[in-house]
Amino acid sequence: MNEACSSGPVIDRDAAAALLESLTDLVVRAGAAILAVNRSAMKIDGKVDGSPVTEADLAADRIIGEGLAKLAPDIPALSEERVHLAQPPYDRSFFLIDPLDGTKEFVAGRNEFTVNLALVSNGTPLLGIIGAPALGLIWRGIVGRGAERLTSGENDHRTAARIQTRRLPAHGEPWTVAVSRSHGDARTEAFIAARPGAVRQMLGSAVKFGRVAEGGADIYPRLSPTSEWDVAAGHAIVSAAGGKITDAQGAALQFGRGRQGFIVPEFIAWGDPGAV
Repeated sequence: MNEACSSGPVIDRDAAAALLESLTDLVVRAGAAILAVNRSAMKIDGKVDGSPVTEADLAADRIIGEGLAKLAPDIPALSEERVHLAQPPYDRSFFLIDPLDGTKEFVAGRNEFTVNLALVSNGTPLLGIIGAPALGLIWRGIVGRGAERLTSGENDHRTAARIQTRRLPAHGEPWTVAVSRSHGDARTEAFIAARPGAVRQMLGSAVKFGRVAEGGADIYPRLSPTSEWDVAAGHAIVSAAGGKITDAQGAALQFGRGRQGFIVPEFIAWGDPGAV
């Protein structure tokens, strides 16, 4: 696989667009592999950080890793399940993958789990794909080229609809905040409490980014640590749909620069970039 080297070409929007359909097919195949796993009988192991990993995580990762090695062998790939092979910093372009985001949701029998695939260039996510196989949805986008939501139908037919973030409601009107079902924290709650009138939308995994990108939620704050592979695909999609991702001070996020553990200390996904 192509994770052994951190130096590769710089991919621009045109090159990213040429890869989009093939990358989407990889996400679809990985999602199908996840759905094929019997959740009631699968083996569940624990990582060093205490989070679960299942055979579904590993099956999806294998499909994406092998697919990327054939599709774009010159572009390094960093996956949550192969992070021990990473060689940061990634100064040019690289793939950033979470083969099963929301493993806790998956193990609990819920449908809000995703396959996240991003293409990062010069530290910023350029292309993102989030597949929610149990929901029959895919969100994808290329920054500067727009975003769309794909819906699965009969005979694996997919229909595409252009999506766009929405403006934050006027002062005094209710606004919708996407919040995690499994990862609440005091700082995020304080951020929400400081903005009265919030309607909380409880969601799992990167589905929250999809809701912001399609205008179904106004904002998604996460003011506690998470990992780059949890954020990068959603970062690209929300940005492509007209939104913005920043830290709590409004500064841009950087990916692949070698931060310890590939941790993102905090982020806020804003549907309305003017609200930052």
